[in-house]
Amino acid sequence: MTRMLKLVAIGMMLVGTAGLQAQGAAKQAPAKGKSLYDRLGGKPAIVAVVDDFVGNVAADKRINAFFAATAADKDRLAKFKGNLVDQICQAAGGPCKYMGKDMKAAHAGMGISGADFDALVEDLTKTLDKFKVGKTEQGELLGVLGPMKAQIVEKK
Repeated sequence: MTRMLKLVAIGMMLVGTAGLQAQGAAKQAPAKGKSLYDRLGGKPAIVAVVDDFVGNVAADKRINAFFAATAADKDRLAKFKGNLVDQICQAAGGPCKYMGKDMKAAHAGMGISGADFDALVEDLTKTLDKFKVGKTEQGELLGVLGPMKAQIVEKK
C-alpha cells in the first residue's frame, strides 16, 4: 500500500473519531430505508468525494510531503484512489470490497501523529461539506471508520 493511501486512510479514521466526539454519540442510528451507501449517492458520489479529498491533501503543506511520490505517479495515484473508494464504499455498506492491508500493518513504522490526523480531518471535512453530505450521513460514515484510529496512531 502506498504511503499516500496509508495516510489518507488514517485521516478517514481520525475524522470518524472526531465526528463521534463532536456529536456526543457512539454511532448515529441509520436512517430507515436506504443504505448509507445509497444515501451518499453510491459509487459515483464516493469517487467524486475521494478525488476532491485527495486534491485537498495533496495541496496541504502540513502533510503533502507524505504524498509526493504517489501524486507524481499517475498509476500509483489511480490505484490509491481506487483503494480509498473501495474502503469507503465497503464501510458505507456498498458492494465494493477493500483489498488493502489491515490498518495496523499498513501504518506500522510510519510514526503517524495526532497532528497528521488533525490535518487530514480538516481536509476531509472540507470535502464532505463541499459536497453537502448531510450530518446524519457524515456521522454514520465517520462512525464506522473512526474505530480504526487506535490501529494507526503511533505518536501523540
